[in-house]
Amino acid sequence: MSLKLDQITSRRRFLQFLASSPMSAWGGASAVAQDLSATSKLSDPIIWAPRDLENAVASPKDAIDVFDFEPLMRKNVPPAHFGYMATGVDDEVTLRANREGFQKFQLRPRRLIDVSNIDTSTEILGARYASPIFICPTSANQAFHPDGDVAVAKAARSGNHLQILSTLATTSIEDATAARGAPIWFQLYASPKWEIAQALVKRAERGGCPAIVVTLDNLGGRKETTYLRLRRTDTRECSSCHTQGWGYVARKPNYNGLDLSSVTSVLGTNLTWDFIKRLRDAVRTKIVLKGILAHEDAKLAADNGVDAIIVSNHGGRGEDSGRSTIDALPEIIEATGGKIPVLVDSGFRRGTDVVKALAMGAKGVGIGRPFLWGLGAFGQSGVERVLEILRTETQIAMQQVGAPSIRHLVPTMVRRA
Repeated sequence: MSLKLDQITSRRRFLQFLASSPMSAWGGASAVAQDLSATSKLSDPIIWAPRDLENAVASPKDAIDVFDFEPLMRKNVPPAHFGYMATGVDDEVTLRANREGFQKFQLRPRRLIDVSNIDTSTEILGARYASPIFICPTSANQAFHPDGDVAVAKAARSGNHLQILSTLATTSIEDATAARGAPIWFQLYASPKWEIAQALVKRAERGGCPAIVVTLDNLGGRKETTYLRLRRTDTRECSSCHTQGWGYVARKPNYNGLDLSSVTSVLGTNLTWDFIKRLRDAVRTKIVLKGILAHEDAKLAADNGVDAIIVSNHGGRGEDSGRSTIDALPEIIEATGGKIPVLVDSGFRRGTDVVKALAMGAKGVGIGRPFLWGLGAFGQSGVERVLEILRTETQIAMQQVGAPSIRHLVPTMVRRA
Protein backbone atom coordinates (compact mmCIF):
# COMPACT_ATOMS: atom_id res chain seq x y z
CA MET A 1 0.00 0.00 0.00
CA SER A 2 1.47 3.39 -0.98
CA LEU A 3 2.12 6.06 1.60
CA LYS A 4 0.12 9.27 1.65
CA LEU A 5 2.03 12.53 1.12
CA ASP A 6 1.66 13.66 4.73
CA GLN A 7 2.94 10.26 5.94
CA ILE A 8 5.96 10.49 3.66
CA THR A 9 6.66 14.03 4.87
CA SER A 10 6.42 12.94 8.49
CA ARG A 11 8.81 10.05 7.92
CA ARG A 12 11.28 12.29 6.17
CA ARG A 13 11.23 14.83 8.98
CA PHE A 14 11.73 12.07 11.53
CA LEU A 15 14.74 10.76 9.61
CA GLN A 16 16.19 14.28 9.47
CA PHE A 17 15.71 14.53 13.22
CA LEU A 18 17.59 11.26 13.73
CA ALA A 19 20.50 12.53 11.66
CA SER A 20 21.07 15.51 13.97
CA SER A 21 19.80 14.09 17.25
CA PRO A 22 21.89 13.25 20.34
CA MET A 23 20.37 9.80 19.80
CA SER A 24 23.44 9.16 17.64
CA ALA A 25 25.35 9.07 20.91
CA TRP A 26 23.59 5.84 21.78
CA GLY A 27 24.54 4.21 18.48
CA GLY A 28 20.90 3.45 17.60
CA ALA A 29 20.11 6.15 15.04
CA SER A 30 21.68 4.41 12.07
CA ALA A 31 19.76 1.15 12.58
CA VAL A 32 16.45 2.94 13.07
CA ALA A 33 17.01 5.14 10.01
CA GLN A 34 17.86 2.14 7.84
CA ASP A 35 14.77 0.28 9.04
CA LEU A 36 12.46 3.20 8.24
CA SER A 37 14.15 3.84 4.90
CA ALA A 38 12.92 0.45 3.68
CA THR A 39 9.36 1.80 3.55
CA SER A 40 10.15 5.39 2.52
CA LYS A 41 11.13 5.73 -1.16
CA LEU A 42 12.36 9.31 -1.24
CA SER A 43 15.22 10.72 -3.26
CA ASP A 44 16.91 11.80 -0.07
CA PRO A 45 20.67 11.42 0.60
CA ILE A 46 20.00 10.04 4.07
CA ILE A 47 18.35 7.05 2.39
CA TRP A 48 20.55 6.49 -0.64
CA ALA A 49 23.83 7.38 1.03
CA PRO A 50 23.31 7.07 4.79
CA ARG A 51 26.04 8.18 7.16
CA ASP A 52 27.83 5.13 8.53
CA LEU A 53 28.14 5.71 12.26
CA GLU A 54 30.24 2.58 12.73
CA ASN A 55 32.90 3.37 10.12
CA ALA A 56 34.04 6.93 10.65
CA VAL A 57 36.40 8.84 8.39
CA ALA A 58 40.03 7.72 8.57
CA SER A 59 41.59 11.16 8.19
CA PRO A 60 40.43 14.79 8.24
CA LYS A 61 40.66 15.11 4.46
CA ASP A 62 38.14 12.26 4.06
CA ALA A 63 35.38 14.28 5.71
CA ILE A 64 32.67 15.49 3.35
CA ASP A 65 30.94 17.72 5.90
CA VAL A 66 31.39 18.62 9.55
CA PHE A 67 29.00 15.88 10.70
CA ASP A 68 31.50 13.23 9.59
CA PHE A 69 33.70 14.00 12.60
CA GLU A 70 31.11 13.33 15.31
CA PRO A 71 31.04 9.51 15.09
CA LEU A 72 34.83 9.31 15.39
CA MET A 73 34.81 11.69 18.34
CA ARG A 74 32.20 9.42 19.93
CA LYS A 75 34.62 6.49 19.58
CA ASN A 76 37.64 8.42 20.87
CA VAL A 77 36.12 10.21 23.86
CA PRO A 78 34.84 8.67 27.13
CA PRO A 79 31.03 8.48 27.39
CA ALA A 80 30.69 11.15 30.08
CA HIS A 81 32.94 13.56 28.17
CA PHE A 82 31.06 13.00 24.92
CA GLY A 83 27.76 13.44 26.76
CA TYR A 84 28.95 16.75 28.20
CA MET A 85 29.65 18.00 24.68
CA ALA A 86 26.49 16.61 23.03
CA THR A 87 23.92 17.39 25.67
CA GLY A 88 21.09 19.86 25.64
CA VAL A 89 18.76 20.36 28.58
CA ASP A 90 15.40 18.90 29.59
CA ASP A 91 13.62 17.62 26.44
CA GLU A 92 16.38 19.11 24.23
CA VAL A 93 13.76 20.98 22.21
CA THR A 94 16.02 24.00 21.81
CA LEU A 95 18.94 21.82 20.78
CA ARG A 96 16.87 20.52 17.87
CA ALA A 97 15.25 23.89 17.18
CA ASN A 98 18.64 25.44 16.50
CA ARG A 99 18.99 23.14 13.48
CA GLU A 100 15.36 23.13 12.42
CA GLY A 101 15.22 26.93 12.58
CA PHE A 102 17.21 27.30 9.37
CA GLN A 103 14.41 25.57 7.46
CA LYS A 104 12.19 28.56 8.24
CA PHE A 105 14.35 30.81 6.06
CA GLN A 106 15.04 30.56 2.35
CA LEU A 107 17.81 32.09 0.28
CA ARG A 108 16.89 34.29 -2.72
CA PRO A 109 19.80 34.05 -5.17
CA ARG A 110 20.63 36.91 -7.55
CA ARG A 111 21.96 36.14 -11.01
CA LEU A 112 24.30 37.61 -13.63
CA ILE A 113 26.77 38.84 -11.02
CA ASP A 114 30.51 38.22 -11.35
CA VAL A 115 31.35 35.80 -8.53
CA SER A 116 34.62 34.49 -9.96
CA ASN A 117 36.42 35.95 -6.96
CA ILE A 118 34.90 35.64 -3.48
CA ASP A 119 36.13 37.71 -0.52
CA THR A 120 35.02 36.20 2.80
CA SER A 121 37.11 38.57 4.94
CA THR A 122 35.36 40.77 7.45
CA GLU A 123 36.04 43.27 10.21
CA ILE A 124 34.77 42.64 13.74
CA LEU A 125 35.33 45.33 16.39
CA GLY A 126 38.25 46.82 14.50
CA ALA A 127 40.12 43.60 13.65
CA ARG A 128 40.23 41.96 10.24
CA TYR A 129 39.60 38.22 9.89
CA ALA A 130 39.72 35.97 6.85
CA SER A 131 36.26 34.63 7.62
CA PRO A 132 33.13 35.71 9.55
CA ILE A 133 33.17 32.28 11.25
CA PHE A 134 34.45 32.54 14.82
CA ILE A 135 35.25 29.95 17.47
CA CYS A 136 32.88 29.97 20.42
CA PRO A 137 34.09 29.61 24.02
CA THR A 138 33.90 25.99 25.20
CA SER A 139 35.18 24.65 28.50
CA ALA A 140 37.18 21.56 29.41
CA ASN A 141 38.58 21.02 25.91
CA GLN A 142 41.28 18.68 27.22
CA ALA A 143 38.46 16.26 27.96
CA PHE A 144 38.22 15.83 24.18
CA HIS A 145 41.91 15.87 23.24
CA PRO A 146 45.15 16.27 25.27
CA ASP A 147 46.11 19.44 23.35
CA GLY A 148 42.79 21.10 24.19
CA ASP A 149 42.57 24.84 23.69
CA VAL A 150 46.12 25.08 22.33
CA ALA A 151 45.15 22.87 19.40
CA VAL A 152 42.04 25.00 18.84
CA ALA A 153 44.06 28.22 18.96
CA LYS A 154 46.58 26.90 16.44
CA ALA A 155 43.73 25.89 14.14
CA ALA A 156 42.22 29.36 14.49
CA ARG A 157 45.61 30.80 13.60
CA SER A 158 45.90 28.71 10.43
CA GLY A 159 42.62 30.08 9.07
CA ASN A 160 42.77 33.52 10.74
CA HIS A 161 39.57 33.05 12.73
CA LEU A 162 38.49 34.99 15.79
CA GLN A 163 38.74 32.80 18.90
CA ILE A 164 36.88 33.35 22.16
CA LEU A 165 38.44 31.62 25.17
CA SER A 166 36.27 30.35 28.01
CA THR A 167 36.82 31.31 31.64
CA LEU A 168 36.81 27.55 32.27
CA ALA A 169 39.32 26.75 29.54
CA THR A 170 42.00 24.18 30.28
CA THR A 171 44.58 26.66 28.92
CA SER A 172 45.38 30.09 30.30
CA ILE A 173 44.66 33.34 28.51
CA GLU A 174 48.38 33.88 27.99
CA ASP A 175 49.09 30.42 26.53
CA ALA A 176 46.06 30.49 24.26
CA THR A 177 47.04 33.92 22.96
CA ALA A 178 50.56 32.71 22.26
CA ALA A 179 49.23 29.68 20.38
CA ARG A 180 46.79 31.83 18.39
CA GLY A 181 49.56 34.30 17.53
CA ALA A 182 47.10 37.19 17.79
CA PRO A 183 44.72 38.68 20.35
CA ILE A 184 41.78 36.53 21.42
CA TRP A 185 38.55 37.50 23.14
CA PHE A 186 37.90 36.37 26.71
CA GLN A 187 34.54 34.95 27.76
CA LEU A 188 33.60 35.86 31.33
CA TYR A 189 31.60 33.76 33.75
CA ALA A 190 31.02 36.44 36.33
CA SER A 191 30.81 34.78 39.73
CA PRO A 192 28.51 36.40 42.33
CA LYS A 193 31.60 38.04 43.86
CA TRP A 194 32.69 41.19 42.00
CA GLU A 195 36.32 40.84 43.06
CA ILE A 196 36.64 37.53 41.19
CA ALA A 197 35.14 38.95 38.01
CA GLN A 198 37.34 42.04 38.29
CA ALA A 199 40.49 39.95 38.66
CA LEU A 200 39.59 37.83 35.63
CA VAL A 201 38.90 40.76 33.32
CA LYS A 202 42.02 42.60 34.49
CA ARG A 203 44.06 39.51 33.66
CA ALA A 204 42.43 39.35 30.24
CA GLU A 205 43.18 43.01 29.65
CA ARG A 206 46.84 42.54 30.62
CA GLY A 207 46.95 39.52 28.32
CA GLY A 208 45.98 41.66 25.36
CA CYS A 209 42.35 40.56 24.96
CA PRO A 210 40.55 43.36 23.08
CA ALA A 211 37.08 42.23 24.19
CA ILE A 212 35.37 40.74 27.25
CA VAL A 213 32.38 38.51 26.40
CA VAL A 214 29.99 38.40 29.35
CA THR A 215 27.91 35.21 29.23
CA LEU A 216 24.25 35.75 30.14
CA ASP A 217 22.74 32.56 28.72
CA ASN A 218 23.80 30.11 31.42
CA LEU A 219 22.96 31.59 34.79
CA GLY A 220 20.96 28.95 36.62
CA GLY A 221 20.83 25.25 37.24
CA ARG A 222 20.09 22.92 34.33
CA LYS A 223 19.20 19.29 33.72
CA GLU A 224 21.65 18.06 31.09
CA THR A 225 19.73 15.02 29.92
CA THR A 226 22.11 13.36 27.47
CA TYR A 227 25.12 14.02 29.69
CA LEU A 228 23.46 12.52 32.76
CA ARG A 229 22.43 9.39 30.89
CA LEU A 230 25.81 8.80 29.25
CA ARG A 231 27.66 9.51 32.50
CA ARG A 232 25.91 6.47 34.01
CA THR A 233 27.55 4.29 31.36
CA ASP A 234 31.06 5.59 32.07
CA THR A 235 32.88 3.02 34.22
CA ARG A 236 36.15 4.95 34.63
CA GLU A 237 37.51 6.10 37.99
CA CYS A 238 37.27 9.88 37.69
CA SER A 239 37.93 11.08 41.23
CA SER A 240 41.57 11.95 40.51
CA CYS A 241 40.48 14.59 37.97
CA HIS A 242 37.01 15.51 39.18
CA THR A 243 36.39 16.60 42.73
CA GLN A 244 32.99 17.35 44.18
CA GLY A 245 31.73 20.90 44.23
CA TRP A 246 33.70 24.02 43.38
CA GLY A 247 37.17 22.50 43.81
CA TYR A 248 37.35 21.01 40.31
CA VAL A 249 36.50 24.31 38.62
CA ALA A 250 38.85 26.27 40.86
CA ARG A 251 41.80 24.39 39.35
CA LYS A 252 41.20 25.93 35.94
CA PRO A 253 44.30 27.96 34.98
CA ASN A 254 42.55 31.31 34.59
CA TYR A 255 41.73 31.24 38.33
CA ASN A 256 45.37 30.81 39.37
CA GLY A 257 46.27 33.12 42.26
CA LEU A 258 42.68 34.02 43.13
CA ASP A 259 41.12 33.47 46.53
CA LEU A 260 38.03 31.38 45.83
CA SER A 261 37.38 30.29 49.41
CA SER A 262 34.11 32.21 49.65
CA VAL A 263 32.87 31.42 46.15
CA THR A 264 30.64 28.43 45.41
CA SER A 265 29.70 28.97 41.76
CA VAL A 266 30.99 30.47 38.53
CA LEU A 267 27.47 31.62 37.63
CA GLY A 268 26.65 35.23 38.37
CA THR A 269 22.97 34.89 39.16
CA ASN A 270 23.00 38.37 40.68
CA LEU A 271 23.99 40.15 37.45
CA THR A 272 22.15 43.35 36.52
CA TRP A 273 22.85 46.29 34.22
CA ASP A 274 24.71 47.84 37.15
CA PHE A 275 27.32 45.07 36.79
CA ILE A 276 27.78 45.94 33.11
CA LYS A 277 28.28 49.60 33.99
CA ARG A 278 30.78 48.64 36.69
CA LEU A 279 32.62 46.42 34.23
CA ARG A 280 32.66 49.25 31.70
CA ASP A 281 34.43 51.43 34.26
CA ALA A 282 36.89 48.69 35.28
CA VAL A 283 38.49 47.93 31.90
CA ARG A 284 39.26 49.70 28.65
CA THR A 285 38.46 46.65 26.53
CA LYS A 286 35.34 46.23 24.43
CA ILE A 287 32.33 44.74 26.24
CA VAL A 288 30.27 42.08 24.43
CA LEU A 289 27.09 40.50 25.81
CA LYS A 290 26.51 36.86 24.89
CA GLY A 291 23.02 35.41 25.27
CA ILE A 292 20.77 38.27 24.17
CA LEU A 293 17.54 36.82 22.73
CA ALA A 294 14.93 39.58 23.19
CA HIS A 295 14.73 42.92 21.40
CA GLU A 296 14.14 44.73 24.70
CA ASP A 297 17.55 43.61 26.00
CA ALA A 298 19.22 44.36 22.68
CA LYS A 299 18.03 47.95 22.84
CA LEU A 300 19.17 48.25 26.45
CA ALA A 301 22.59 46.92 25.46
CA ALA A 302 22.95 49.52 22.72
CA ASP A 303 21.78 52.26 25.10
CA ASN A 304 24.16 51.16 27.89
CA GLY A 305 27.40 51.43 25.95
CA VAL A 306 27.84 47.76 25.13
CA ASP A 307 30.10 47.31 22.10
CA ALA A 308 28.55 44.18 20.55
CA ILE A 309 25.96 41.45 21.09
CA ILE A 310 26.11 37.71 20.51
CA VAL A 311 22.68 36.20 19.93
CA SER A 312 23.05 32.84 21.68
CA ASN A 313 21.12 30.22 23.61
CA HIS A 314 24.31 28.41 24.68
CA GLY A 315 23.83 25.84 21.94
CA GLY A 316 20.57 24.69 23.50
CA ARG A 317 22.26 24.24 26.88
CA GLY A 318 20.54 27.07 28.75
CA GLU A 319 16.78 27.27 29.05
CA ASP A 320 14.79 24.86 26.89
CA SER A 321 12.74 27.62 25.30
CA GLY A 322 12.28 25.89 21.95
CA ARG A 323 13.37 28.99 20.05
CA SER A 324 16.35 28.98 17.71
CA THR A 325 18.85 31.81 17.53
CA ILE A 326 18.32 32.26 13.78
CA ASP A 327 14.65 32.88 14.64
CA ALA A 328 15.60 35.49 17.25
CA LEU A 329 18.23 37.21 15.10
CA PRO A 330 15.97 39.51 13.01
CA GLU A 331 14.39 41.21 16.03
CA ILE A 332 17.82 41.81 17.59
CA ILE A 333 19.15 43.32 14.35
CA GLU A 334 16.13 45.60 14.13
CA ALA A 335 16.31 46.64 17.79
CA THR A 336 19.97 47.68 17.63
CA GLY A 337 19.37 49.73 14.50
CA GLY A 338 22.95 49.31 13.33
CA LYS A 339 24.36 51.01 16.43
CA ILE A 340 26.44 48.00 17.46
CA PRO A 341 27.55 44.78 15.72
CA VAL A 342 25.41 41.70 16.23
CA LEU A 343 26.98 38.25 16.12
CA VAL A 344 25.19 34.91 16.44
CA ASP A 345 25.92 31.28 17.38
CA SER A 346 24.13 28.01 18.24
CA GLY A 347 23.28 25.35 15.67
CA PHE A 348 25.40 26.51 12.73
CA ARG A 349 26.64 23.55 10.72
CA ARG A 350 26.56 24.58 7.05
CA GLY A 351 27.78 27.38 4.82
CA THR A 352 24.19 28.15 3.90
CA ASP A 353 23.43 28.59 7.62
CA VAL A 354 26.25 31.13 7.81
CA VAL A 355 25.12 33.00 4.70
CA LYS A 356 21.53 33.26 5.93
CA ALA A 357 22.67 34.89 9.18
CA LEU A 358 25.06 37.26 7.42
CA ALA A 359 22.39 38.29 4.94
CA MET A 360 20.07 39.09 7.85
CA GLY A 361 22.71 41.44 9.21
CA ALA A 362 24.95 39.41 11.54
CA LYS A 363 28.62 40.44 11.48
CA GLY A 364 29.95 37.05 12.57
CA VAL A 365 28.78 33.47 13.08
CA GLY A 366 30.10 31.26 15.89
CA ILE A 367 30.54 27.49 15.95
CA GLY A 368 30.96 25.27 19.00
CA ARG A 369 30.19 21.56 18.69
CA PRO A 370 31.53 21.19 15.11
CA PHE A 371 35.06 22.20 16.03
CA LEU A 372 34.85 20.01 19.14
CA TRP A 373 33.94 17.07 16.88
CA GLY A 374 37.09 17.77 14.90
CA LEU A 375 39.15 18.18 18.06
CA GLY A 376 37.95 14.90 19.54
CA ALA A 377 38.47 13.09 16.25
CA PHE A 378 41.92 14.30 15.17
CA GLY A 379 43.12 17.15 17.39
CA GLN A 380 44.36 20.32 15.68
CA SER A 381 44.12 18.90 12.16
CA GLY A 382 40.49 17.97 12.79
CA VAL A 383 39.62 21.50 13.91
CA GLU A 384 41.43 22.92 10.90
CA ARG A 385 39.46 20.68 8.55
CA VAL A 386 36.13 21.59 10.16
CA LEU A 387 36.91 25.27 9.68
CA GLU A 388 38.08 24.64 6.12
CA ILE A 389 34.86 22.82 5.23
CA LEU A 390 32.73 25.63 6.64
CA ARG A 391 34.79 28.29 4.87
CA THR A 392 34.45 26.42 1.57
CA GLU A 393 30.71 25.89 1.98
CA THR A 394 30.26 29.57 2.85
CA GLN A 395 32.22 30.64 -0.21
CA ILE A 396 30.13 28.36 -2.44
CA ALA A 397 26.90 29.67 -0.92
CA MET A 398 28.04 33.25 -1.52
CA GLN A 399 28.72 32.44 -5.17
CA GLN A 400 25.33 30.82 -5.57
CA VAL A 401 23.40 33.78 -4.15
CA GLY A 402 25.46 36.33 -6.08
CA ALA A 403 27.54 37.91 -3.31
CA PRO A 404 31.21 38.52 -4.23
CA SER A 405 31.94 39.73 -0.67
CA ILE A 406 30.38 39.80 2.77
CA ARG A 407 29.03 43.30 2.22
CA HIS A 408 27.04 42.02 -0.76
CA LEU A 409 25.02 39.73 1.51
CA VAL A 410 21.90 41.81 2.11
CA PRO A 411 18.49 41.19 3.73
CA THR A 412 16.70 40.82 0.38
CA MET A 413 18.69 37.61 -0.20
CA VAL A 414 16.82 35.77 2.54
CA ARG A 415 13.13 35.43 3.32
CA ARG A 416 11.03 33.64 5.91
CA ALA A 417 9.47 30.53 4.43
